[in-house]
Amino acid sequence: MEKQVKTKVWEQQPKESDPAYAAFSIYRDMGKNRTVAAVVRECGKNRTNMLKYFWITKGECNMRPLETFIEQRKERFVRNSLMSDEFLDFVNKNMKPIEKQMSYYQCAIMEVETKFKVLNEQYSLEYDRNPIEDIKSRVKSMESLIKKIRKKDIPLTLSSIEENIHDIAGVRVICSFPDDIYMLADCLLSQDDITLLEKKDYIKNPKPNGYRSYHMIVEIPVFFSKGKTPMRAEIQIRTNGMDFWATLEHQLRYKQNIEEMDGYEEVSNELLNCARTVIDMDNEMQRIKNKIGQFHDI
Repeated sequence: MEKQVKTKVWEQQPKESDPAYAAFSIYRDMGKNRTVAAVVRECGKNRTNMLKYFWITKGECNMRPLETFIEQRKERFVRNSLMSDEFLDFVNKNMKPIEKQMSYYQCAIMEVETKFKVLNEQYSLEYDRNPIEDIKSRVKSMESLIKKIRKKDIPLTLSSIEENIHDIAGVRVICSFPDDIYMLADCLLSQDDITLLEKKDYIKNPKPNGYRSYHMIVEIPVFFSKGKTPMRAEIQIRTNGMDFWATLEHQLRYKQNIEEMDGYEEVSNELLNCARTVIDMDNEMQRIKNKIGQFHDI
């Protein structure tokens, strides 16, 4: 029986064509700024034609385009770079404390969500409407956390992470109208157990790319069996329109690597124009609500 030789991720894979492996080798050797778009330019081929031409076989019948295979390898490169000896040593020594701290952040999210749900219920009873359309939340993944640690260049310790990274717990509140955003923010901050640490109003001062949202970093007590622990969380409040634009813009700008494509400036301007359209729509809906509100409580 023939002995199978296991290939490493950076080596030519079984049944992988020479041209496909040559393209991956270019990608592999580009360093930290590697992108699929750069490979396309280096190979001197049209992106669409290149992806149609270079196919590889994974298993017996699973055919995938080169781009997908490169992305799979890219994820493994990123994972390997994050899993440095320093990080692995940190995780091994602090696994229990890390799990405990992450559970605390999840509890902070539950506390914040509960406060907004109570406010939403109150408005439903008093005004027969719900200002909150949806609430989304997440605890930052370890991969995202390590990236932020490296970006901020802070020590790899639990105390440093807790002191310098304030968005590990994140809550996003989606509203119907722009004035709901400020109403909900004021109602939350009026509660005596909430401490505002930082706020950024990207509605009155949008980012250059058109992004709008109201951001707050707050501290909230979480009560456990042996007492209470103050925890920090990031809260984003935005309208349906703002959330719709931000979600799609993120997919198009960052997931598709459009920074590397020809005509990037034109696409950026088109996305900015879409953001302005959403602003106009939000403002018009607010105007109509205010007009109806002259006769009815909304």
